[in-house]
Amino acid sequence: MTVFDHVHISVYQKAKVGNYYCGDSYYYTETNEGFLCVVADGLGSGEVAKESSQAVIDTIKEHPNATGDALVKLLNHALIGKRGVVLGILRLDYHEQVYSYTSIGNIGLMTIDQATLKKRNIPISGYLGVYPRKMKEVRDRLEAGTLFAVFSDGVHAKELSHVLFQLDDVHDVTDQFHDRMAHKRDDDTTLVVLKYLPNQGQ
Repeated sequence: MTVFDHVHISVYQKAKVGNYYCGDSYYYTETNEGFLCVVADGLGSGEVAKESSQAVIDTIKEHPNATGDALVKLLNHALIGKRGVVLGILRLDYHEQVYSYTSIGNIGLMTIDQATLKKRNIPISGYLGVYPRKMKEVRDRLEAGTLFAVFSDGVHAKELSHVLFQLDDVHDVTDQFHDRMAHKRDDDTTLVVLKYLPNQGQ
């Protein structure tokens, strides 16, 4: 688990059975303005999928404030000659007290607030890497104590939902998910769990 000024975060990742390389990549960072979390899943599996997902992560690191069509153009350029990716980008805006989730493909988002109300983002089909595409964006109010889970398709939503409702510590969530999940998965698995706890960092 990593503790930032406003966010606690924990990550579980495992490659598809039989593969050394996980085709998923992730990145997160905090600034004075907010928090950025990205999960990218390269199409297919293994080293070539990892190359694609890491190219997307590296591009977002270089252009953290790029959004919309400008971001899609940058990412498609980074993926020339590579496989495509599906992508989820979670942004927490500390000043406006909102969060946004931008995605294409089946990177999931689940949120649970202090009243244990669950919201699950409905993915849109498609991927980045070939043609200009519109990514889906949802925005909502950011409330203290909200738990966010961003996950690739190796995560089964039902088992994740059970763990999220039982626990509110991010490290406990990823530990319990590891214990409950089958050890042999047909897909690369990445689960990033973060909790918004303003002014409760180190």
